[in-house]
Amino acid sequence: MKKIIVAAVLFLATSATMNAQFVQIGVKAGVNFANQTGGSDFNGISVDKEGITSYHAGLVAELKLLEKFSIQPELLYTTQGATYKNAISEFKNEMGYIAIPVMAKIYMTKSLSLELGPQASFLVSNKKEFDAADPKTFDFSLNAGLGLKVVGGLFVQARYGIGLTEISKEADFKNSVFQLSAGYMF
Repeated sequence: MKKIIVAAVLFLATSATMNAQFVQIGVKAGVNFANQTGGSDFNGISVDKEGITSYHAGLVAELKLLEKFSIQPELLYTTQGATYKNAISEFKNEMGYIAIPVMAKIYMTKSLSLELGPQASFLVSNKKEFDAADPKTFDFSLNAGLGLKVVGGLFVQARYGIGLTEISKEADFKNSVFQLSAGYMF
């Protein structure tokens, strides 16, 4: 009976240690340099687009599948958009999304990783300074970037995301964003 109890305790201790190494959970936040790519007119009015600086923040997890390969799902609040200018006025369109990127992380060294993956985003707010058609509520994009483990659980990331879906039925604009992040894995 003692052998069974000792074996069970050792098994549970080993499982807990393995699970702690298999899954890490953390937080991250950073700055977005967002813009919208595509056409040069909105509802038939010619416009020039300029990017906006905004932010993102949320939760991150890393599931280590192999020594040099992990999957990193995230749940973020992120703002994206652009500033539009025409001959008469200037207006800003800032959209807030709940974004769910799922990144494949390929470790090139112990601390440097290449990150690639899709992202599904759901529109939750739209701060627009002009009367235009409502944007679509779903945005799909592809992301690529680099991650660096600094020390302990501290990490930094740089990532570019290119939108694959149009943000509105009446405009040929797609989101694009360059993100710089810092975070901590517990």
